[in-house]
Amino acid sequence: MTTFQFESDLLDVHLNPTAIKRYVERLPLLVKAQGLETSTRDLILAVQCIDLTTLAGDDTSSNVSRLCWRANNPLCKAIVDHLKKEEINDAITTAAVCVYPARVYDCSQYLGKLNSLISIASVVAGFPAGQGYDVCTSQEIKYAIESGACEIDIVINRTLALIGQWETLYEQIRTISQLCSQSETHLKVIISTGELATLTNVYKASMVAMMAGADFIKTSTGKESINAKLVYGMVMCRAIRDYHLATGRRVGLKPAGGLKNANDALCWIMLMRTQLGPDWLNNQRFRIGASSLLGKIEAELFQRLLKRTPQDYELSF
Repeated sequence: MTTFQFESDLLDVHLNPTAIKRYVERLPLLVKAQGLETSTRDLILAVQCIDLTTLAGDDTSSNVSRLCWRANNPLCKAIVDHLKKEEINDAITTAAVCVYPARVYDCSQYLGKLNSLISIASVVAGFPAGQGYDVCTSQEIKYAIESGACEIDIVINRTLALIGQWETLYEQIRTISQLCSQSETHLKVIISTGELATLTNVYKASMVAMMAGADFIKTSTGKESINAKLVYGMVMCRAIRDYHLATGRRVGLKPAGGLKNANDALCWIMLMRTQLGPDWLNNQRFRIGASSLLGKIEAELFQRLLKRTPQDYELSF
């Protein structure tokens, strides 16, 4: 059984940035080498790992309902029918929808009407800046959970990471982790990799989040100027592996923002496969936070399976 405590020894790390960069540059070649059939299966997996998200200032119950419908029906009928011919009959949905706390109830109501088991995630803790007050964050979390959220995404206070106040950062995350665990709510911790200055800070922030009880560590909010990059993912995978070896606990990874096309998704899946292994190739331990990516993957699957370019009206988006 894992006991959550701050262990400074787990922050000791020596990284080789040149080797990390060289490895991630090979990932597209590894994807290409695996063959069309495997990569097509990986694209279906990518759909099942997406957290479909709307975090706009003008969100309404109407566009949130549309988000939920899309999450429950991410692939067009032509693709679904083709997969059934291939005896792939499992219903394919995204892993979750993600909204602000004020819109969680709308998601809960609409998904309930669809009899859908899709998870509802909500972002809190002063998202995306990470400058919220603890008391406000606690109230937001309680409100989101009471409204139907079963996953909470928080963003760390980057200032604490940049000045090396790791134990203080641990205590902040641990307080939230304990609150989530009371209601068996999964916690994703966004470490904002592009704003942490060094790869060593990325590793340490990842490790602190896991020590504090994170179920997932997440690259970014999607609002930063630099979002999910494979070099950051490589460092986070190493932290996840080191933490697993030290504690036996498996923590998930979520890249968010910056994934632009189907090949980007395939490279991240290849990273998970080669660095963490098959136990991480499911939506219990891998998520993708890039909602615009879904349409790109759907179009790519249509092209591959039906052997022609789809018309816009033939796709779900």
